[in-house]
Amino acid sequence: MSVRVRIAPSPTGSLHIGTARTAVFNWLFARAQGGQFILRIEDTDLERSKPEHTENIMSGLKWLGLDWDEEPVYQTQRTGLYRPKIQQLLDQGLAYRAYDTPEELTVMREQQQARKQAPRYDNRHRNLTPEQIAAFEAEGRQAVIRFKIDDDRVISWTDMVRGKVTWKGSDLGGDMVIARATDPQEIGAPLYNFVVVVDDADMKISHVIRGEDHIGNTPKQILLYEALGETVPEFGHTPLILNERGAKLSKRDGVTSISDFQEKGYTAEGISNYMTLLGWSPVEGMEEIFSLEEAGKVFSFDRVNKAGAKFDWDKLNWINSQYLHAMPVGELTDKLVPYWQAAGYTFDALADRPWLEQITTVIGPSLATLPECVEMTRYLFVPEIEFTEEALSHLKKDGVIPALQAVLERLPDGAVDEDGAKAIISDVVKAQGVKKGLVMKSLRAGLTHSLKGPDLMQSILLLTQKGWAKQRLTKAIAQG
Repeated sequence: MSVRVRIAPSPTGSLHIGTARTAVFNWLFARAQGGQFILRIEDTDLERSKPEHTENIMSGLKWLGLDWDEEPVYQTQRTGLYRPKIQQLLDQGLAYRAYDTPEELTVMREQQQARKQAPRYDNRHRNLTPEQIAAFEAEGRQAVIRFKIDDDRVISWTDMVRGKVTWKGSDLGGDMVIARATDPQEIGAPLYNFVVVVDDADMKISHVIRGEDHIGNTPKQILLYEALGETVPEFGHTPLILNERGAKLSKRDGVTSISDFQEKGYTAEGISNYMTLLGWSPVEGMEEIFSLEEAGKVFSFDRVNKAGAKFDWDKLNWINSQYLHAMPVGELTDKLVPYWQAAGYTFDALADRPWLEQITTVIGPSLATLPECVEMTRYLFVPEIEFTEEALSHLKKDGVIPALQAVLERLPDGAVDEDGAKAIISDVVKAQGVKKGLVMKSLRAGLTHSLKGPDLMQSILLLTQKGWAKQRLTKAIAQG
């Protein structure tokens, strides 16, 4: 069987991480099976679907490295497929027009609630007589179209993630609406559960891979496949992405769209890598850092977990840091320059390129996300910076000011190289009779005005190149 899978987002918002993770699993499965990955834009909700959302979804998938194998399919361009299929079900007696008013349906639900029954349609209009139909139409009632569901039917499938899943027809809420209300003898707008079946059958989708929040739709869709005489695809329902409280990740948890992660300075490789691990376990001997292409060679659903996948920011940051640390200096500098520019730091991106790459070399091993470069390098771009409380406290300790004064006296006016800096520090340690650790910590407080930061020796070199080392030490000595 030729494997064909699809991701079918609705362009009613930005590309959500849950949708993106589903896309990743579809893409990996297609690559592992030598199949095809298809993009279908389900844009029939004309009021909520926006072109900018479509662009956000497509650019987000491309950014992640998820290429599709055919031209994107737009549902609005396929509307001619749906109504003939509904008419087919009407002609076969598998669907019917229901003339219930909204008020009647409300009363029915209230009565069920009073009896503590689960809400469901009681199929009251399934077998209307011609006279009843004529009477309803004479009243000017509109009709939805409902698909008949046998309460005694048992629907089962072998889920690629969950194994055998079974539903009773009686648990599906009664006969299902497949087209909205419209004037009698017409067919209203087809609804999701019907449309998705027609689309997937027409596009010859072999495997429907989606989040477990869709699992309640699957038995209804299986019945529709059968009624339309179509081959039922295989289904796989992936675990939801959960927040730290174990609830489904939502907008209330902050960053949830792929464009948000882009703006936060995460790499496409880091996000794709992390999303793959949200519910899938690598094969034995495989490291946690891998490319989509590497995962696509070994991906299978027998290693996808049933339980929800808890989103772990620390794990994401660690994975992202591995990609930043391994990135060539030139490439990483290209990514950092826009953040420095946005922070208002003054430099010539072309003329100062060697200087910028030196800074990147120093801070690269400490980065977890790109925006961290702004605060991490402030002391290298801004002449006048403030002391942290910890740095000020250290400057008050015995032996600190004399050590800094001794360094200041030995520093040349121009740049110093690493050997020269080490010689000055060694000389001060001997002359002052103090530990090297005290001198190094004092230099960090004096030069960067903080006790934390990138490699100190490289910072000394950069600050002497800038001509700021002596004035920083002078300022620090005045605090003692």
